[in-house]
Amino acid sequence: MFKLIKIGNHHINGLEEYHSVQFYLNGKRPSYLYRLRNNSSNRPYILVKEDSSVFSELNVGDILDMEFNQPGSLAEGKLFKTLIHSKIPHDRYAGYSIVELSILGN
Repeated sequence: MFKLIKIGNHHINGLEEYHSVQFYLNGKRPSYLYRLRNNSSNRPYILVKEDSSVFSELNVGDILDMEFNQPGSLAEGKLFKTLIHSKIPHDRYAGYSIVELSILGN
């Protein structure tokens, strides 16, 4: 089960009601589901294992349609055009990177 992540009073770019994001790569199945997190730059991000196929296919500058989901909701999430803003190695978890997201619109 996923849970909403909020650090201090920071919100996820006004998307504090969302706890996960789901997307397809290259328009193909399967879909990928990641828990949304937040960092000190107040930008939403997902934590991705660096040796995964997802990590190699997500490139900085890519724009994807990502579905942002609310906790405990069975309804479809809200679809946003989302920019892959950056990929930064995680300083605490070896082998993982922070993939920062920027919401472009709906």
